[in-house]
Amino acid sequence: MTIFDDIPDQLRTSLPAVERQTYPVNLLERWEQPGIWWQERVEHKIDPYQKYSTTRVGNFIEGAHRDGTPFHGHNFASQDYLSLASHPDLMKAAIDAIGTYGLHSAGSAALMGNTALSVALERRLSAFLGYDDVVVFPIGWAAGYGAVKTLVKPQDHVVIDILAHACLQEAARDATDNVHVYSHMNLRAIESRLARIRREDETCGILVVTETLFSMDSDVPDIPAMQEICHRYDATLLVDCAHDLGALGRTGRGKLEDFDIVGKVDVLVGAFSKSFASMGGFVATNSKGFRFGLRGQCGPSTFTNAMSPVQAATVLAALDLIESEEGKARRERLMHNSLRLRAGLEEAGFEVLGKPSAVVPMLIGDILLARLMTRYAVEFGGIVNLVEHPAVARNACRWRLQVMADHTDEQIDAMIEIAEKAREMAEMHVEWLSANDNRSIEPAAHPATAEDIVAAAAE
Repeated sequence: MTIFDDIPDQLRTSLPAVERQTYPVNLLERWEQPGIWWQERVEHKIDPYQKYSTTRVGNFIEGAHRDGTPFHGHNFASQDYLSLASHPDLMKAAIDAIGTYGLHSAGSAALMGNTALSVALERRLSAFLGYDDVVVFPIGWAAGYGAVKTLVKPQDHVVIDILAHACLQEAARDATDNVHVYSHMNLRAIESRLARIRREDETCGILVVTETLFSMDSDVPDIPAMQEICHRYDATLLVDCAHDLGALGRTGRGKLEDFDIVGKVDVLVGAFSKSFASMGGFVATNSKGFRFGLRGQCGPSTFTNAMSPVQAATVLAALDLIESEEGKARRERLMHNSLRLRAGLEEAGFEVLGKPSAVVPMLIGDILLARLMTRYAVEFGGIVNLVEHPAVARNACRWRLQVMADHTDEQIDAMIEIAEKAREMAEMHVEWLSANDNRSIEPAAHPATAEDIVAAAAE
């Protein structure tokens, strides 16, 4: 009796490898083969992407895969670090904003799209972050992309961490051909590159780009040292604080608070989607002139709708909570949960990357093993996100487990147990595939579930 289902060879590799197999002239036809590949992943139950929820975001969630197959379980896939997505104070603020302003900003921030709420939010963030000026954006991507693209001209240079967020990488490439990617968090590489650029050009602008907390590795660069190096070479430092602002730091001001440099980095960008229960982002500087550049010469701000009143009201309410005793308690609980999960996974033999934060990257490695582990984890009731090539290196697949303040100790322990069971099941599946690769296997009408396999093994 066949216990496991076969996984075709083409589903054991990454998407770039599939895309290289065929490259038609017609732009739409280029997507046909990758589209088939994605659909086959769904059919073989190794496609964990584009899931959707059917209940409120919380520590336990119900949802479905993109083919409609339902699932439910402990939620370690959503970004709601302080568990504010359904907080009554934030929901009331959103409802009140709708009653006063309606649903829509109905215009660009450069024209008539702002509301009193978005203006109040910029002023509030200015005080919270320690900057003279803050400009808010309707999405976090737009803030990061817009800041880089507005600052950098074609003759300028960008020196950027290899693991910096995609919005920053794409903005750099769109702004100038002079993009220099340095090895992850390598201060020597940064200084060496800045020295070389300055020897060759004393008049160009230089932007150095990094993050306070990298989301794939949960590691932290030496921001004070980077700022000092930048000032020595008359370069500007831009830092993305999306994953730590609100969730870390004694008062919620993130890793910059831990470094005691709040308000001192040249340009700070961030997003509200992780700890503020809302879409949106911001750019903070002490340059009043740059504000007008962001308003009038920044495509992602000038040529799109401004932040909605619902977004602005939600973030304002989140700031109230983050600065309160409840916010402090939620950050403490979040750190407790992160430490418990990290320790339990390491005790179970998993490699956990980086520093304690709301992001717990659990390295798996092999791409097929990672896909199968993710499949079985969801079937066992652990809802997780798989990160694979090209988002990370080819043999560095991982789960990016996302911890919430409202996760219970029992849920943390259950997730650790699920990870162990998923690893065991996936390793058995990979071993079976290896043993049967040269044999003719009758395709299963319906891929076996984890419960089917456990039941068959017990017979």
